[in-house]
Amino acid sequence: MSSLHKSRIADFQDVLKEPTIVLEKLRELSFSGIPCEGGLRCLCWKEPLGSSVSPLLFHRELYSQFLREMIIQPGIAKANMGVSREDVTFEDHPLNPNPDSRWNTYFKDNEVLLQIDKDVRRLCPDISFFQRATEYPCLLILDPQNEFETLRKRVEQTTLKSQTVARNRSGVTNMSSPHKNSAPSSLNEYEVLPNGCEAHWEVVERILFIYAKLNPGIAYVQGMNEIVGPLYYTFATDPNSEWKEHAEADTFFCFTNLMAEIRDNFIKSLDDSQCGITYKMEKQEQNIKPQFFAFRWLTLLLSQEFLLPDVIRIWDSLFADDNRFDFLLLVCCAMLILIREQLLEGDFTVNMRLLQDYPITDVCQILQKAKELQDSK
Repeated sequence: MSSLHKSRIADFQDVLKEPTIVLEKLRELSFSGIPCEGGLRCLCWKEPLGSSVSPLLFHRELYSQFLREMIIQPGIAKANMGVSREDVTFEDHPLNPNPDSRWNTYFKDNEVLLQIDKDVRRLCPDISFFQRATEYPCLLILDPQNEFETLRKRVEQTTLKSQTVARNRSGVTNMSSPHKNSAPSSLNEYEVLPNGCEAHWEVVERILFIYAKLNPGIAYVQGMNEIVGPLYYTFATDPNSEWKEHAEADTFFCFTNLMAEIRDNFIKSLDDSQCGITYKMEKQEQNIKPQFFAFRWLTLLLSQEFLLPDVIRIWDSLFADDNRFDFLLLVCCAMLILIREQLLEGDFTVNMRLLQDYPITDVCQILQKAKELQDSK
């Protein structure tokens, strides 16, 4: 390890050990990239995403409460709390047509769950991480005394067809990249872990399902899985086991806070408003119509354009910038500038291939160009 790198680590540690963290100093350091050592990235991401150390215990307990309330069949109570099974057959039953029926809500939730399940199983297919078993499965859900129903079991039992799920966005996940391996077409191609074990993708599935339940106005939209994936990966690979154990809850609240800033990009009815994705794409002022590439770049924070380590490096700079989603526009413009000559020489087909399968993988070069654009304003 070079002396310069050691010095950078020390600078981060000095800022983070202060009783009151000065966000300006932390962001200035983070903008140039966060060292992987010592779990620094987890701490530095949590601060600007509004999930700093002080409220973490409260957030984790609150998330446990969400699990108790939302991942459960109607009529089943938590056995080890001394609550007997509730007989709801007279007031409510699976065939109850009442819109307020808990069973009716349960079946509607299954439609959302099916779409989430399909997306998270193929999350980051270029690495095996999300298919591997987590060291910290959710004991609250898997404890046989609880009678909770795992989301995996709900998916296995449902007979819903994917065609019934309509909450998607054109262009979000329909494009492929040569940097990503093709995802298996059938869910049966994934190895099923034994009872009592959970794959990391199952944890991500639970995070997204709870988010959809708590935010019915937007629920789940394809592409959210690409946003939560790098967050969860970063927290679940923290070298500090005490932090890693709570990766699920910490990811949920950081994802929720991040979505509070970018959720308008996922709401189709807002596309043409000043807070919508169409308006943001037009701000790039490029001659090539941005709908073919910028929709995915902006909505998914470039998470599908690069390999996961490069995405994480880009997010270091995005999260460190006060107006980080203005800086995202500059990053996208930098990407266009760096392939300008190729775009001028290419025809429509060649240019679309360049923009949908971006050729430059040196993200530091892209970020440097974006910083130059920012400084020249």
